Amino acid sequence: MNAVDTLSDYDEFGMLAENASEWDIPFRASPAVARGVVEIMAGNWLSYIRWGSTDPEVVFLHGGGQNAHTWDTVALVLGRPAIAIDLPGHGHSYRRADGNYGPWRNVEALQRALPHLAPNAAAVVGMSLGGATALRLAATSPELTRRAVIVDVTPQVNDPTRAMTTFERGSVALIGGPPTYATFDEMADAAVALSPHRGAAGVRRGVRHNSYRQEDGSWRWRYDLFGPRPEHTENWSDFTSLWDDVSRITAPTMLVRGGLSKYVYDEDEAQMRERIRGLRVEIVEGAGHAVQSDRPLELVRLIEEFVFG
Repeated sequence: MNAVDTLSDYDEFGMLAENASEWDIPFRASPAVARGVVEIMAGNWLSYIRWGSTDPEVVFLHGGGQNAHTWDTVALVLGRPAIAIDLPGHGHSYRRADGNYGPWRNVEALQRALPHLAPNAAAVVGMSLGGATALRLAATSPELTRRAVIVDVTPQVNDPTRAMTTFERGSVALIGGPPTYATFDEMADAAVALSPHRGAAGVRRGVRHNSYRQEDGSWRWRYDLFGPRPEHTENWSDFTSLWDDVSRITAPTMLVRGGLSKYVYDEDEAQMRERIRGLRVEIVEGAGHAVQSDRPLELVRLIEEFVFG
C-alpha cells in the first residue's frame, strides 16, 4: 500500500460487507482475500488482489482509470478463486516512465505475471482497457486465455470520429479532469455526478479505493493518466490495430455490452462476429459502460453460464 495511506484510516477489504449489502448478498464473514505483488522486471511490481487460496479460475482486468477493486462485488458473488490485477499505471502497480499503458505493454506485463499467478485460469474477464488487453492476450497467449469475456469494448472504442458528451462517457471522463481535489467529498461528488446507473454509496466506495490523501491534505487519483505524454512515444490510445488480433483469437469469446452504453456500436459488434467464430454477444439492460459496477449480478450470471456452465 502506498505510504501516504497512513495519513488516513483505510482498510481496503473492510468495506466488503457494504458491497454485499448494496446488492442484498448474504455476508456472514469476509472471504479469504489479500493483496499481493509480483516482480515482472527489476524494480517493477505488478499488484493484484487474490480471492480464495487455491489456483485462480478467473483473471479480472479493469478499465482505464480503475483498479482491481472494481471487481469486488463480482468476485464476491462469483465465489470462485480469482485474481484481479492492478494494470500498470493503476492502483498499486508500477508506473512506466514512458506513460504507455496501452494493451500491448499491458500484455507484456501479464505474460510475465500470469504464468506465476494464474497459469490454469479458465477465463480472462476484461472491461474497457482491460477488455482490449484481453483481446491482445487471447491473440498472443492463448495458453493464458482459455476463454475470454470482453466487457463493453472493441478495437474501435477510441475512434476520434465518434464524439460523446461528458455524460455519455460517464466516469471515464474523470481521466480528463483534475488529478487532485481539495477534499475527498469533492472528488466523490464528481464521480457520483458521472455515474447515474449506480447508487451514490457504491460510487463513493469505489472512489476511496481509487484515491489517496496526500501530505498537504488533498486527494489524488491512483492512476497515472494525467499530463502530457513524453515526446516520441506511441499513441497507445488508438486500439484499431487490435482488429488484426481479434481475427487471430481462437478461444471461445463472449462480448458483453452495456445496454445504456455508447462505447460499442452495432457495426463494431458485427465486425467482432465476423472475426471471431462462434462469438457470443449479450446485452445487459440498465448497465452503462461499467457493467461490473452497474449490474454485477447479471454479469456474474453470464460468466457462470459461459465459463463454467
